[in-house]
Amino acid sequence: MELLIFCFAVILEIALAIYCLITKHNHQKLRNWARIAIFAVFTTLTLTSIIMWSFRWVLLAILLFLPAAFSAVSLLRNKITTKAYKSTRIVRKAIVMILTLMLALAPALVFPQYKPLKVTGEYKVATATYTYIDNNRIEEFNDTGKNRFVNVEFWYPEHGNGSFPLLVFSHGAYGIKSSNASTFTELASHGYIVVSIDHPYHSFYTTSEDGSTVMINKEFYQEVNNANKDGIYTVEQFYELFQKWMKLRTDDMNFVINTILQKTKSDPNPLYKQINTDKIGVFGHSMGGAASIWLGRERGDVSAVVNIDAPMFSELNYDKKTNDLVASGQPYTTPVLNIYSDDVWKQLDNGSAYAANKVADYNFSEIYTIHFQGAKHLSLTDLPLFSPLLANMLQGGTADIDTHYCIETENQIILNFFDYVLKGEGTFTPKATYGLK
Repeated sequence: MELLIFCFAVILEIALAIYCLITKHNHQKLRNWARIAIFAVFTTLTLTSIIMWSFRWVLLAILLFLPAAFSAVSLLRNKITTKAYKSTRIVRKAIVMILTLMLALAPALVFPQYKPLKVTGEYKVATATYTYIDNNRIEEFNDTGKNRFVNVEFWYPEHGNGSFPLLVFSHGAYGIKSSNASTFTELASHGYIVVSIDHPYHSFYTTSEDGSTVMINKEFYQEVNNANKDGIYTVEQFYELFQKWMKLRTDDMNFVINTILQKTKSDPNPLYKQINTDKIGVFGHSMGGAASIWLGRERGDVSAVVNIDAPMFSELNYDKKTNDLVASGQPYTTPVLNIYSDDVWKQLDNGSAYAANKVADYNFSEIYTIHFQGAKHLSLTDLPLFSPLLANMLQGGTADIDTHYCIETENQIILNFFDYVLKGEGTFTPKATYGLK
Protein backbone atom coordinates (compact mmCIF):
# COMPACT_ATOMS: atom_id res chain seq x y z
CA MET A 1 0.00 0.00 0.00
CA GLU A 2 2.81 2.42 0.93
CA LEU A 3 4.70 1.87 -2.31
CA LEU A 4 1.48 2.04 -4.32
CA ILE A 5 0.59 5.45 -2.85
CA PHE A 6 4.14 6.71 -3.34
CA CYS A 7 4.29 5.53 -6.96
CA PHE A 8 0.87 7.01 -7.72
CA ALA A 9 1.79 10.40 -6.23
CA VAL A 10 5.17 10.50 -8.00
CA ILE A 11 3.71 9.46 -11.38
CA LEU A 12 0.99 12.10 -11.08
CA GLU A 13 3.54 14.78 -10.19
CA ILE A 14 5.78 13.82 -13.11
CA ALA A 15 2.81 13.65 -15.50
CA LEU A 16 1.68 17.16 -14.49
CA ALA A 17 5.20 18.50 -14.92
CA ILE A 18 5.57 16.90 -18.37
CA TYR A 19 2.16 18.23 -19.44
CA CYS A 20 3.15 21.75 -18.37
CA LEU A 21 6.48 21.48 -20.17
CA ILE A 22 4.87 20.24 -23.40
CA THR A 23 2.13 22.89 -23.42
CA LYS A 24 4.47 25.60 -22.04
CA HIS A 25 1.85 26.62 -19.48
CA ASN A 26 1.66 26.56 -15.67
CA HIS A 27 -1.88 25.02 -15.60
CA GLN A 28 -2.38 26.27 -12.04
CA LYS A 29 -6.11 25.44 -12.04
CA LEU A 30 -5.43 21.86 -13.11
CA ARG A 31 -2.80 21.55 -10.40
CA ASN A 32 -5.28 22.81 -7.80
CA TRP A 33 -7.84 20.19 -8.77
CA ALA A 34 -5.16 17.48 -8.79
CA ARG A 35 -4.08 18.34 -5.24
CA ILE A 36 -7.68 18.29 -4.02
CA ALA A 37 -8.27 14.96 -5.77
CA ILE A 38 -5.18 13.35 -4.23
CA PHE A 39 -6.21 14.42 -0.73
CA ALA A 40 -9.77 13.20 -1.37
CA VAL A 41 -8.46 9.77 -2.44
CA PHE A 42 -6.23 9.56 0.64
CA THR A 43 -9.15 10.52 2.91
CA THR A 44 -11.43 7.95 1.27
CA LEU A 45 -8.84 5.19 1.68
CA THR A 46 -8.49 6.11 5.36
CA LEU A 47 -12.23 6.29 6.07
CA THR A 48 -12.80 2.92 4.41
CA SER A 49 -9.94 1.41 6.47
CA ILE A 50 -7.95 0.46 3.41
CA ILE A 51 -5.38 2.70 5.03
CA MET A 52 -5.29 1.94 8.75
CA TRP A 53 -4.72 5.30 10.39
CA SER A 54 -1.60 5.44 12.56
CA PHE A 55 1.58 7.46 13.09
CA ARG A 56 2.78 6.17 9.69
CA TRP A 57 0.47 8.50 7.80
CA VAL A 58 0.64 11.73 9.82
CA LEU A 59 3.31 13.48 7.74
CA LEU A 60 1.70 12.45 4.46
CA ALA A 61 -1.73 13.61 5.63
CA ILE A 62 -0.29 17.03 6.51
CA LEU A 63 1.57 17.23 3.20
CA LEU A 64 -1.57 16.42 1.20
CA PHE A 65 -3.95 18.52 3.30
CA LEU A 66 -2.12 21.85 3.20
CA PRO A 67 -1.79 22.12 -0.64
CA ALA A 68 -5.37 20.83 -1.02
CA ALA A 69 -6.65 23.48 1.41
CA PHE A 70 -4.82 26.31 -0.36
CA SER A 71 -6.01 24.99 -3.73
CA ALA A 72 -9.62 24.86 -2.54
CA VAL A 73 -9.44 28.45 -1.30
CA SER A 74 -7.91 29.53 -4.60
CA LEU A 75 -10.65 27.83 -6.62
CA LEU A 76 -13.44 29.21 -4.42
CA ARG A 77 -12.11 32.72 -4.85
CA ASN A 78 -11.69 31.99 -8.53
CA LYS A 79 -8.38 33.69 -8.23
CA ILE A 80 -5.42 32.04 -9.90
CA THR A 81 -2.01 33.56 -9.44
CA THR A 82 -0.57 34.11 -12.88
CA LYS A 83 3.15 33.75 -13.05
CA ALA A 84 5.20 33.76 -16.19
CA TYR A 85 5.80 30.25 -17.43
CA LYS A 86 9.31 29.00 -16.73
CA SER A 87 10.33 25.42 -17.44
CA THR A 88 12.97 25.53 -14.71
CA ARG A 89 10.32 26.45 -12.14
CA ILE A 90 8.11 23.54 -13.24
CA VAL A 91 10.99 21.06 -12.99
CA ARG A 92 12.16 22.48 -9.67
CA LYS A 93 8.68 22.26 -8.13
CA ALA A 94 8.27 18.67 -9.32
CA ILE A 95 11.62 17.64 -7.82
CA VAL A 96 10.86 19.39 -4.52
CA MET A 97 7.43 17.77 -4.34
CA ILE A 98 8.82 14.28 -5.01
CA LEU A 99 11.53 14.72 -2.37
CA THR A 100 8.93 16.00 0.10
CA LEU A 101 6.73 12.98 -0.67
CA MET A 102 9.66 10.67 0.06
CA LEU A 103 10.17 12.37 3.42
CA ALA A 104 6.47 12.30 4.29
CA LEU A 105 6.13 8.64 3.34
CA ALA A 106 9.32 7.56 5.11
CA PRO A 107 7.50 6.40 8.29
CA ALA A 108 5.07 4.34 6.21
CA LEU A 109 7.89 2.83 4.14
CA VAL A 110 10.05 2.00 7.17
CA PHE A 111 7.06 0.80 9.23
CA PRO A 112 4.61 -0.45 6.60
CA GLN A 113 1.00 -1.27 7.30
CA TYR A 114 0.65 -5.01 7.85
CA LYS A 115 -2.07 -7.56 8.31
CA PRO A 116 -2.63 -8.15 12.04
CA LEU A 117 -1.99 -11.65 13.30
CA LYS A 118 -5.04 -13.64 14.30
CA VAL A 119 -5.91 -13.89 17.98
CA THR A 120 -7.54 -17.24 18.71
CA GLY A 121 -8.46 -17.09 22.40
CA GLU A 122 -11.84 -16.38 23.95
CA TYR A 123 -10.76 -13.41 26.06
CA LYS A 124 -10.57 -9.80 24.98
CA VAL A 125 -7.10 -8.52 25.85
CA ALA A 126 -6.30 -5.37 27.83
CA THR A 127 -2.93 -3.80 28.60
CA ALA A 128 -1.48 -1.76 31.43
CA THR A 129 1.95 -0.20 32.03
CA TYR A 130 3.67 0.50 35.34
CA THR A 131 7.01 1.69 36.67
CA TYR A 132 8.42 -0.30 39.59
CA ILE A 133 11.15 1.25 41.78
CA ASP A 134 13.66 -1.15 43.36
CA ASN A 135 14.56 0.34 46.74
CA ASN A 136 17.29 -2.26 47.21
CA ARG A 137 19.36 -1.32 44.16
CA ILE A 138 21.09 1.88 43.05
CA GLU A 139 21.18 2.47 39.31
CA GLU A 140 24.62 1.41 38.04
CA PHE A 141 24.38 3.12 34.64
CA ASN A 142 24.50 6.66 36.00
CA ASP A 143 25.90 8.50 39.00
CA THR A 144 22.68 10.16 40.18
CA GLY A 145 22.38 7.86 43.18
CA LYS A 146 18.78 7.08 42.27
CA ASN A 147 17.25 3.65 42.71
CA ARG A 148 16.96 1.24 39.84
CA PHE A 149 13.59 1.44 38.06
CA VAL A 150 11.98 -1.13 35.78
CA ASN A 151 9.12 -0.42 33.39
CA VAL A 152 6.68 -3.24 32.72
CA GLU A 153 3.65 -3.79 30.53
CA PHE A 154 0.88 -6.29 31.20
CA TRP A 155 -1.29 -8.11 28.67
CA TYR A 156 -4.23 -9.78 30.42
CA PRO A 157 -7.85 -11.00 29.98
CA GLU A 158 -9.97 -7.86 30.28
CA HIS A 159 -13.05 -9.52 31.73
CA GLY A 160 -11.57 -12.76 32.98
CA ASN A 161 -13.07 -14.73 35.83
CA GLY A 162 -10.91 -16.65 38.29
CA SER A 163 -7.11 -16.65 38.32
CA PHE A 164 -4.57 -17.03 35.54
CA PRO A 165 -0.93 -18.15 35.31
CA LEU A 166 1.72 -15.42 35.26
CA LEU A 167 4.20 -15.30 32.38
CA VAL A 168 7.25 -13.01 32.57
CA PHE A 169 9.09 -11.98 29.38
CA SER A 170 12.56 -10.52 28.90
CA HIS A 171 13.51 -8.89 25.58
CA GLY A 172 16.78 -9.32 23.68
CA ALA A 173 19.76 -6.99 23.60
CA TYR A 174 18.62 -3.64 22.16
CA GLY A 175 15.02 -4.90 22.37
CA ILE A 176 11.92 -3.36 23.94
CA LYS A 177 9.14 -4.79 26.07
CA SER A 178 6.70 -4.94 23.12
CA SER A 179 9.12 -6.92 20.93
CA ASN A 180 6.80 -9.97 20.93
CA ALA A 181 3.47 -8.25 21.52
CA SER A 182 1.63 -10.64 19.20
CA THR A 183 2.76 -13.54 21.41
CA PHE A 184 1.63 -11.75 24.56
CA THR A 185 -1.75 -10.93 23.03
CA GLU A 186 -2.32 -14.52 21.94
CA LEU A 187 -1.36 -15.89 25.35
CA ALA A 188 -3.55 -13.38 27.22
CA SER A 189 -6.50 -14.24 24.99
CA HIS A 190 -6.21 -17.82 26.24
CA GLY A 191 -6.18 -16.95 29.92
CA TYR A 192 -2.65 -15.87 30.83
CA ILE A 193 -1.37 -12.71 32.46
CA VAL A 194 1.79 -11.71 30.63
CA VAL A 195 4.19 -9.09 31.96
CA SER A 196 6.99 -7.92 29.70
CA ILE A 197 9.99 -6.08 31.13
CA ASP A 198 11.94 -3.16 29.74
CA HIS A 199 15.46 -3.54 31.11
CA PRO A 200 16.56 0.12 31.35
CA TYR A 201 19.82 0.86 29.51
CA HIS A 202 19.66 -2.63 27.95
CA SER A 203 16.50 -1.82 26.03
CA PHE A 204 16.68 0.44 22.97
CA TYR A 205 14.49 2.87 24.87
CA THR A 206 12.07 2.78 27.75
CA THR A 207 9.47 5.31 28.90
CA SER A 208 8.36 5.56 32.53
CA GLU A 209 4.98 6.48 33.94
CA ASP A 210 6.17 10.05 34.45
CA GLY A 211 6.94 10.37 30.73
CA SER A 212 10.73 10.32 31.04
CA THR A 213 12.59 8.25 28.46
CA VAL A 214 15.90 6.45 28.84
CA MET A 215 17.88 5.24 25.83
CA ILE A 216 20.24 2.29 25.54
CA ASN A 217 23.59 2.65 27.29
CA LYS A 218 26.39 3.25 24.78
CA GLU A 219 28.88 1.10 26.66
CA PHE A 220 26.48 -1.85 26.80
CA TYR A 221 25.69 -1.42 23.10
CA GLN A 222 29.41 -1.50 22.28
CA GLU A 223 30.00 -4.53 24.50
CA VAL A 224 27.34 -6.58 22.74
CA ASN A 225 28.50 -5.37 19.34
CA ASN A 226 32.10 -6.37 20.12
CA ALA A 227 31.03 -9.71 21.60
CA ASN A 228 29.54 -10.64 18.22
CA LYS A 229 32.90 -10.08 16.51
CA ASP A 230 35.93 -12.35 16.55
CA GLY A 231 39.11 -11.26 18.28
CA ILE A 232 37.74 -8.37 20.36
CA TYR A 233 37.36 -10.21 23.66
CA THR A 234 39.14 -13.22 25.07
CA VAL A 235 36.98 -16.16 26.09
CA GLU A 236 37.47 -15.24 29.75
CA GLN A 237 36.48 -11.62 29.10
CA PHE A 238 33.36 -12.77 27.25
CA TYR A 239 32.49 -15.06 30.17
CA GLU A 240 32.81 -12.13 32.60
CA LEU A 241 30.69 -9.94 30.33
CA PHE A 242 27.74 -12.29 30.11
CA GLN A 243 27.92 -12.89 33.84
CA LYS A 244 27.50 -9.12 34.27
CA TRP A 245 24.66 -8.93 31.72
CA MET A 246 22.84 -11.87 33.28
CA LYS A 247 23.11 -10.47 36.79
CA LEU A 248 21.34 -7.27 35.77
CA ARG A 249 18.71 -9.18 33.77
CA THR A 250 17.94 -11.76 36.43
CA ASP A 251 17.97 -9.11 39.18
CA ASP A 252 15.35 -7.19 37.18
CA MET A 253 13.24 -10.30 36.60
CA ASN A 254 13.47 -11.41 40.23
CA PHE A 255 12.52 -7.91 41.37
CA VAL A 256 9.50 -7.79 39.03
CA ILE A 257 8.26 -11.24 40.03
CA ASN A 258 8.72 -10.52 43.74
CA THR A 259 6.98 -7.15 43.36
CA ILE A 260 4.01 -8.75 41.61
CA LEU A 261 3.79 -11.53 44.21
CA GLN A 262 3.70 -8.90 46.95
CA LYS A 263 1.07 -6.88 45.13
CA THR A 264 -1.19 -9.92 44.83
CA LYS A 265 -1.39 -9.82 48.64
CA SER A 266 -1.70 -6.09 49.27
CA ASP A 267 -2.61 -4.13 46.12
CA PRO A 268 -6.35 -3.61 45.42
CA ASN A 269 -5.74 -3.44 41.65
CA PRO A 270 -8.00 -6.16 40.13
CA LEU A 271 -5.19 -7.11 37.74
CA TYR A 272 -3.05 -8.48 40.57
CA LYS A 273 -5.99 -10.29 42.11
CA GLN A 274 -6.34 -12.41 38.95
CA ILE A 275 -2.80 -13.81 39.13
CA ASN A 276 -2.30 -17.44 40.11
CA THR A 277 0.96 -17.24 42.05
CA ASP A 278 1.39 -21.03 41.94
CA LYS A 279 1.69 -21.03 38.14
CA ILE A 280 4.64 -18.96 36.89
CA GLY A 281 6.47 -19.24 33.59
CA VAL A 282 9.33 -17.18 32.16
CA PHE A 283 10.38 -16.66 28.57
CA GLY A 284 12.52 -14.38 26.48
CA HIS A 285 14.24 -13.73 23.19
CA SER A 286 18.03 -13.81 22.74
CA MET A 287 19.64 -12.31 25.86
CA GLY A 288 16.21 -12.43 27.49
CA GLY A 289 15.99 -16.15 26.71
CA ALA A 290 19.35 -16.72 28.38
CA ALA A 291 18.12 -14.83 31.46
CA SER A 292 14.95 -16.94 31.48
CA ILE A 293 16.96 -20.18 31.52
CA TRP A 294 19.01 -18.73 34.37
CA LEU A 295 15.88 -17.84 36.33
CA GLY A 296 14.40 -21.29 35.76
CA ARG A 297 17.35 -22.72 37.65
CA GLU A 298 17.41 -20.00 40.31
CA ARG A 299 13.77 -19.86 41.37
CA GLY A 300 11.78 -22.76 42.72
CA ASP A 301 8.46 -21.08 41.87
CA VAL A 302 9.16 -20.95 38.11
CA SER A 303 7.51 -23.98 36.54
CA ALA A 304 8.16 -23.48 32.81
CA VAL A 305 10.77 -21.77 30.62
CA VAL A 306 10.78 -20.84 26.95
CA ASN A 307 14.15 -19.98 25.45
CA ILE A 308 13.88 -18.19 22.11
CA ASP A 309 17.17 -18.28 20.18
CA ALA A 310 19.57 -17.85 23.09
CA PRO A 311 22.69 -19.51 24.51
CA MET A 312 22.30 -21.10 27.93
CA PHE A 313 24.71 -18.83 29.77
CA SER A 314 23.65 -20.13 33.18
CA GLU A 315 24.80 -23.63 32.20
CA LEU A 316 28.34 -22.60 31.19
CA ASN A 317 31.61 -22.54 33.07
CA TYR A 318 34.94 -21.09 32.02
CA ASP A 319 37.71 -23.71 31.89
CA LYS A 320 41.08 -22.00 32.39
CA LYS A 321 43.03 -25.08 31.29
CA THR A 322 41.39 -25.24 27.87
CA ASN A 323 40.57 -21.51 27.75
CA ASP A 324 37.07 -22.39 26.62
CA LEU A 325 33.46 -22.37 27.73
CA VAL A 326 32.14 -25.77 28.79
CA ALA A 327 28.76 -27.09 29.87
CA SER A 328 28.45 -27.37 33.64
CA GLY A 329 26.64 -30.69 33.41
CA GLN A 330 24.44 -29.94 36.42
CA PRO A 331 20.91 -31.37 36.24
CA TYR A 332 18.18 -28.91 35.25
CA THR A 333 14.69 -29.87 36.38
CA THR A 334 12.41 -27.09 35.09
CA PRO A 335 10.67 -27.95 31.78
CA VAL A 336 12.22 -25.98 28.91
CA LEU A 337 11.17 -25.25 25.34
CA ASN A 338 13.98 -24.15 22.99
CA ILE A 339 13.02 -22.36 19.78
CA TYR A 340 15.83 -21.75 17.30
CA SER A 341 16.26 -19.86 14.04
CA ASP A 342 18.82 -20.80 11.39
CA ASP A 343 21.16 -18.15 12.81
CA VAL A 344 21.52 -19.99 16.12
CA TRP A 345 20.87 -23.53 14.87
CA LYS A 346 24.04 -23.35 12.78
CA GLN A 347 26.09 -22.37 15.83
CA LEU A 348 24.99 -25.19 18.12
CA ASP A 349 27.73 -27.51 16.87
CA ASN A 350 30.62 -25.06 16.60
CA GLY A 351 30.11 -22.19 19.03
CA SER A 352 31.50 -22.49 22.57
CA ALA A 353 28.83 -20.06 23.79
CA TYR A 354 26.32 -22.75 22.82
CA ALA A 355 28.18 -25.64 24.45
CA ALA A 356 25.43 -26.08 27.06
CA ASN A 357 22.66 -25.93 24.43
CA LYS A 358 24.31 -28.74 22.52
CA VAL A 359 24.26 -31.18 25.46
CA ALA A 360 21.05 -29.91 27.08
CA ASP A 361 19.18 -33.07 26.07
CA TYR A 362 21.36 -34.99 28.55
CA ASN A 363 21.27 -32.54 31.44
CA PHE A 364 17.67 -31.31 31.30
CA SER A 365 14.96 -33.54 32.73
CA GLU A 366 12.28 -32.23 30.35
CA ILE A 367 13.31 -30.36 27.23
CA TYR A 368 11.79 -29.73 23.79
CA THR A 369 13.77 -28.31 20.89
CA ILE A 370 12.30 -26.75 17.75
CA HIS A 371 14.05 -25.33 14.69
CA PHE A 372 12.38 -22.84 12.34
CA GLN A 373 14.10 -23.56 9.05
CA GLY A 374 14.58 -20.44 6.94
CA ALA A 375 14.14 -18.10 9.93
CA LYS A 376 16.64 -15.51 11.05
CA HIS A 377 17.21 -14.27 14.58
CA LEU A 378 14.62 -11.48 14.46
CA SER A 379 12.07 -13.67 12.66
CA LEU A 380 11.13 -14.88 16.14
CA THR A 381 10.04 -11.36 17.16
CA ASP A 382 7.40 -9.01 15.76
CA LEU A 383 9.96 -6.68 14.17
CA PRO A 384 9.73 -8.22 10.65
CA LEU A 385 6.00 -7.44 10.78
CA PHE A 386 6.42 -3.94 12.17
CA SER A 387 9.43 -2.98 10.06
CA PRO A 388 10.82 -5.47 7.53
CA LEU A 389 13.43 -2.90 6.50
CA LEU A 390 14.85 -2.54 10.02
CA ALA A 391 14.71 -6.29 10.65
CA ASN A 392 16.64 -7.02 7.46
CA MET A 393 19.24 -4.37 8.28
CA LEU A 394 19.77 -5.58 11.84
CA GLN A 395 19.93 -9.29 11.02
CA GLY A 396 21.92 -8.96 7.81
CA GLY A 397 19.39 -10.03 5.22
CA THR A 398 15.89 -11.26 4.51
CA ALA A 399 14.65 -14.47 6.08
CA ASP A 400 13.40 -17.18 3.72
CA ILE A 401 10.48 -18.18 5.94
CA ASP A 402 7.11 -16.46 5.58
CA THR A 403 6.84 -13.84 8.32
CA HIS A 404 3.19 -14.45 9.29
CA TYR A 405 3.57 -18.22 9.23
CA CYS A 406 6.69 -18.11 11.40
CA ILE A 407 5.29 -15.83 14.10
CA GLU A 408 1.82 -17.39 14.21
CA THR A 409 3.30 -20.89 14.42
CA GLU A 410 5.75 -19.82 17.11
CA ASN A 411 2.92 -18.23 19.12
CA GLN A 412 0.84 -21.40 18.87
CA ILE A 413 3.74 -23.60 19.98
CA ILE A 414 4.51 -21.38 22.99
CA LEU A 415 0.81 -21.36 23.94
CA ASN A 416 0.61 -25.16 23.69
CA PHE A 417 3.74 -25.57 25.82
CA PHE A 418 2.49 -23.32 28.62
CA ASP A 419 -0.96 -24.94 28.45
CA TYR A 420 0.63 -28.36 28.85
CA VAL A 421 3.08 -27.49 31.63
CA LEU A 422 1.23 -24.81 33.63
CA LYS A 423 -2.40 -25.76 33.05
CA GLY A 424 -2.05 -29.49 32.51
CA GLU A 425 -4.06 -29.25 29.30
CA GLY A 426 -3.55 -31.57 26.34
CA THR A 427 -0.25 -33.02 25.21
CA PHE A 428 2.84 -31.34 23.83
CA THR A 429 4.37 -33.11 20.85
CA PRO A 430 5.74 -30.45 18.49
CA LYS A 431 7.64 -31.23 15.33
CA ALA A 432 11.41 -30.92 15.46
CA THR A 433 11.51 -28.69 12.41
CA TYR A 434 9.03 -26.25 10.94
CA GLY A 435 9.89 -25.73 7.30
CA LEU A 436 9.56 -23.00 4.73
CA LYS A 437 6.09 -21.97 3.64
